[in-house]
Amino acid sequence: MYIRRKPNKTGTVSVQVIIKRKGKSKVMRSFGTGRTEQELVRLEEHARQFIFEQQGFAGELFSGSEEILLNDFVSSLSNMQVQVIGPELIFGKLYDKIGYGRIKSEMFRHLVISRLFSPGSKLKTLDYLYRYQGITYSADKIYRFLDTLCRKEKEETSQSDIKAIVEKISFEHTRHVLCGKIKVAFYDMTTLYFEASDEDDLRKTGFSKDGKHQCPQIFLGLLVASEGNPIGYEIFEGNIFEGHTFIPVLEHIEKKYSLGKPTVVADAGLLSDRNRQSLEEKGYKYILGARVKNAKDSLKKKILSFGLQDGQTRVITQEDKTRLVVSMSDKRSRKDCHNRRKGLARLQKRIQSGKLTKSSINNRGYNKYLKLEGEITISIDEGKFAADAAWDGIKGYVTNTKLSAQKIIENYSNLWYIERAFRMNKTDLRIRPIYHHLRNRIEGHICICFTAYTILLEMERILKRAKSEITVKRAQELTKNMYQLTYRLPKSRTTKTKTLNMDEEQQELYDMVARWTEQK
Repeated sequence: MYIRRKPNKTGTVSVQVIIKRKGKSKVMRSFGTGRTEQELVRLEEHARQFIFEQQGFAGELFSGSEEILLNDFVSSLSNMQVQVIGPELIFGKLYDKIGYGRIKSEMFRHLVISRLFSPGSKLKTLDYLYRYQGITYSADKIYRFLDTLCRKEKEETSQSDIKAIVEKISFEHTRHVLCGKIKVAFYDMTTLYFEASDEDDLRKTGFSKDGKHQCPQIFLGLLVASEGNPIGYEIFEGNIFEGHTFIPVLEHIEKKYSLGKPTVVADAGLLSDRNRQSLEEKGYKYILGARVKNAKDSLKKKILSFGLQDGQTRVITQEDKTRLVVSMSDKRSRKDCHNRRKGLARLQKRIQSGKLTKSSINNRGYNKYLKLEGEITISIDEGKFAADAAWDGIKGYVTNTKLSAQKIIENYSNLWYIERAFRMNKTDLRIRPIYHHLRNRIEGHICICFTAYTILLEMERILKRAKSEITVKRAQELTKNMYQLTYRLPKSRTTKTKTLNMDEEQQELYDMVARWTEQK
């Protein structure tokens, strides 16, 4: 076998491999045509490699051929062959390890992982899937999927009521993390607003914790265990009284799973005689925030008479045998004082602007400091403002447990777990604003964010356990630059994939996740 250059009538030159048999020359293979010497040399290197492969000397090339072949390989690559693999490599492993891989829906998987990688609208999700995964979905296909994601009726499809499956997997994972027992459960609510201005049976205007009082909203009730591990959630109409949501969420979780009877912790917004009675009837122990400033005058006088100093607590046994624990904190006192003065300044500004009228006043927040005189005169009640200063730093807790005052305060202070859960959903996962208006799609959107939150929390636990300096936010960023190359071998014509080398930080993240997923 030898290589031949054959001039063509078009002015190009063909490079061929010729074989001689019985005195006759025959073209064994043609490697194309070239015009310049550089093009012809490159073609001859391909031909030379072919000859060596045929003779059993594959890989033994003449000097410089490796560079030429490598250059040819790189030149043949396209953008579609290079994909961002980080989200699937990191978050996909967590998704499967937690148990969500049991959900037989690639669409759900993609929506959850894209929420972790690049949270945004469903249209942004489409862009992510196309640009980084090479997957093409239409917006209508995603919306139709959301319509069926939380379907309640029994169906034969494995896609039926994914929300129920997600909750079950999340609950099982939480119980596993906590070594099989959930001793304390924390409950709280938040509001999620919509950009659209119209209301319906679910989306209602009401008191907004996001300060978006003019926007329709829904309430999200979330129940978590220690460290913020999720137990379950429910959504409610935007104008519901949050105290009426507490028991339904507990009953929902208790009915579905063997929750047991954990001590339930919630803030003062959930405190009502009805809730306390229901909790006691169902055998729950509870620790609830108390509105000591709204108590009877005799009780308020008794609390103030204690003259509590920083770190001191007092316990009052009430007529119904529950205990009221009262504590004092200088740090909380400074914060209360700052908030009161800030609220007062806002009120004064609104009065001076003339925008605050009698018809627009309610008794929420710092509006209680307002005094109405006659029909139109509005002023600040300085007496009320000064009287409230006596309560700066004082906090109350109502409980039917036998825990010490210190343990009660400690458990209540862990409500920050749920506050952090809301913050992670609103900030890191951008659960709001919500652009959907159909109930099924709204529920589907929240289910996706709930799943993503569970994965994000597990990522945080892995980083903390490894004492890594990488933050959750940084981990999300690192996944955006982990790449995979898809290529085809020239001889066998088989397609291969290769994860490109990572930098030191990426490799650290990958190794931590790999070690966790390999554990039983």
